[in-house]
Amino acid sequence: QVQGTAGSSAVSKCSAAARGYIQDRFLRLLAGRRRRRAPLIHRGYYIRSRSVDHCVQHFLLKTQSYARTQILSLGAGFDSLYFRLKDMGLLHHTVVYEVDFPNVVCQKATLIKRMVELSALVEDTGGKGLGAIAFSGEDYKLLGVDLSELSELERALEEAGLDNEIPTLFIAEVVLTYMESSRSDALIQWAAEHFPQACFLLYEQVHPEDPFGRVMQQHFIQLNSALHSLAQYPDCEAQQKRFLGRGWTEVSVMDMNEFFTCCVPEDEQQRVQALEPFDEYEEWHLKCSHYFVLTASKGMEPSWAPLLPSVTVPHCAGPVGMAGSVSAAVCARLSGIPGLRRYGHHSVLIKPNMILTTGGFGEEDGQHCRMRNFHVLCKRAGSWKAGCVTKKNPDKTWGERLYHTVSCLSDSLALVVGGRTSPSSEGLGMLWLKFPETCDASDPDDIAVELVNLQPAAEPATLRWRHSTTEVTFKGEQYLFVYGGRSALEPVLGDWYFLHTRELSNTVIAVEGPVPESRHSHSACSWEGGVLITGGLGAAEQPLGSVFLLRKLEHGFQWQTVETHPPLIPRYSHTAHVHEGKLLLVGGVWFHASSVPGITVIDLMTGLCLDYVIDVEHLEWPLMLHNHSSVFLPDEKELLVIGGGGNCFSFGTHLNPEPVSLSLNSILLSH
Repeated sequence: QVQGTAGSSAVSKCSAAARGYIQDRFLRLLAGRRRRRAPLIHRGYYIRSRSVDHCVQHFLLKTQSYARTQILSLGAGFDSLYFRLKDMGLLHHTVVYEVDFPNVVCQKATLIKRMVELSALVEDTGGKGLGAIAFSGEDYKLLGVDLSELSELERALEEAGLDNEIPTLFIAEVVLTYMESSRSDALIQWAAEHFPQACFLLYEQVHPEDPFGRVMQQHFIQLNSALHSLAQYPDCEAQQKRFLGRGWTEVSVMDMNEFFTCCVPEDEQQRVQALEPFDEYEEWHLKCSHYFVLTASKGMEPSWAPLLPSVTVPHCAGPVGMAGSVSAAVCARLSGIPGLRRYGHHSVLIKPNMILTTGGFGEEDGQHCRMRNFHVLCKRAGSWKAGCVTKKNPDKTWGERLYHTVSCLSDSLALVVGGRTSPSSEGLGMLWLKFPETCDASDPDDIAVELVNLQPAAEPATLRWRHSTTEVTFKGEQYLFVYGGRSALEPVLGDWYFLHTRELSNTVIAVEGPVPESRHSHSACSWEGGVLITGGLGAAEQPLGSVFLLRKLEHGFQWQTVETHPPLIPRYSHTAHVHEGKLLLVGGVWFHASSVPGITVIDLMTGLCLDYVIDVEHLEWPLMLHNHSSVFLPDEKELLVIGGGGNCFSFGTHLNPEPVSLSLNSILLSH
C-alpha cells in the first residue's frame, strides 16, 4: 500500500504539470497512467513540488564551488527530479542517488530504458545486477532497498559509490512518516553521524489531532499506510527538536502557508491563483497548514545554511491564548437527518425558534451533490425537530446554489441574493422565498415555501457569492447592504450596494471614510443602525484581521475601523452574531497552526478580544467549523451550528453529521 502512494503521487503531479502549475515535461513519461485531478489537488502538489525544488536548487547553487556533491533521494518513487535538474544543466558535478522498494525501482528503470526522452539524458553504464542497483549512469544511480533496513541501505549505497566525505543533500518527500518512528529516527541520526557535510530535506504531514488532521489520518489508515511519525512528532516544533537531538546543528521549518507567503514571489502566486477556476480556499489553506518542509544541516558553510529563510509569518507565531472553553453538544433529535449534512449553505431565523436552511453541497439520497431540498428546524419544549420543506415550484428556479445569502424581511418573506453553481459559472441572481405567516412548529414537514425568480433585477449587486447582505434602515426606508464577495470574473470584490427591499433597486447613499480592503468569506452583522464587517479573505488569498463599522450618519454612512486588543487573529469562513454590545465570531479558518478557531468574543465598547476553545469531548466525530452556518437564540444564549466541512484535499469529503448546540451563557456573563 505504501508503494502504491508513489504511483498516485506521480499521477497527481503529472496532472498539475498538464495544467501549467509545474514546468516538468518528464512527469508524463514516468507517471504511467494519466488522470485529470481537481484544482485543489493541483495546488497541493504544486506547493509540494515548489518547496522541494526551492531547497534542492538552493543546495546546488550554494555548493557550486565544491568539486563534487551528491543528492540522495529516499523513497523517490517515480519522481522526475534527476531529469529536470539534468535538463536544466544543474548537475555538472552532482551525482543523484534514488532509493525505493526493489519492484518500484525496477519499473522505473524499465521506463527509463524504454523512453528515448529519458534515456537520452542518462547513459546506462551497465551497473545493473550489482546488488541493489537497478540502473546506473555516470551521475544517476537507482537502488532497490527497503529504507527501514538501515544496514542494507548503507551497504547498497557504498556499493553504488556514495561518498561520505562530500556535501550531501538527503531528500525525504512524504517517506519517513510511513516507517516506524524508531526506524526513521535511526535513519536521520545515521545521516548526521556518517556525513560530516550534509543537509536533510523533509516534507510530510503534521497536526494529526485537529479536525482536518483526524480526517487525514483516517484516510491513510484506510489505505493501510498509517502515518507513524505523527504520534511522536505532531507539530513543527517537535520535528525541529527531533533533528536537533539527532546530530543536526541548524534546523529550519515552516508549514506550506508560511512557505507560500514567504518563499513564492507575488507574481508567481498570482500566476498559480489564475490558472483554473477555484473556490476551495478553506481546504487549500487547511491542507497547507497540515504539511511542512524542514531543512536541517551540519558542517556546511554558515553563509548559506540552512536552505530555508529563517522567517515566519507574524500571525503564525506562538500558541493562541484561550480565555476558556465552550462545550459542544449534539442535538440528539436532529441526528440521522442527511439533509443537514452540508456546507456552503445558509441558515436564517424566519420566526422565533424556527430556522430555514437552504442550498450548499452535501448529502441527499445517499449521494454527495448540490443540495436541492430546503430544511426547517423548529425548537419546541426545549428540543429541536427538523423536516424537509415542500417547494411549490420546480427546482430550476433555485439553481442548486452555494455561498448565497438569505435575509428574512417579514413574517412571510425572505430574499435570496447571489450564490453560484460552479466557480466557472456566472453568479446566480435574486429569489423571493414566500412562506406562511403562521407555521406549526410541531410538524416542520408540513411547511411549504414558494420560490419567485427575480432576474434580472439589480444584477451587478447580485451576481456574486461569498458576499454578505445585512439589513439597514436609512431615512425610514429598509435596505440590504450587499458587500464584497467574488464573481466568475473577479476573484475578490470590494464594492457595495444599498438594495431597496421594497423596490429591489440599487439606491445611491453617500459613504465616507477609508474604504476597506476587498474581501470575501467575511462576516457581517447589523449593529446600531450600521454594519459590522469582520475578517474575510483578501485579494492575495490571505486572511484579514480587520473589523470595520459602517456607521450610520444623518446624511449617509461612514466607514470606521474598530480597534481590538489583543489584535484579532486574521480569519475567514466564520459566522458572526451581535449580542448586547458583543460581537461573537464562530469558527473559520486562520493560519495559526497550533489550534483551530473556536468562539471569539469582541467587546464593541472596549475592544477587548478573547478567544475560547470549543470543547468537543462529547462529539464522536471531527467538528469542522468552516463553510458552516450558525443561528444565535438570544433568550437561551444558545448558538446552533448547522453543517460545515468540505472536500479535505485527497482525503475525502467531511460533512459534520449533525447540528451542534453551544451554550454561551458562561462566556457572555463573564464579559
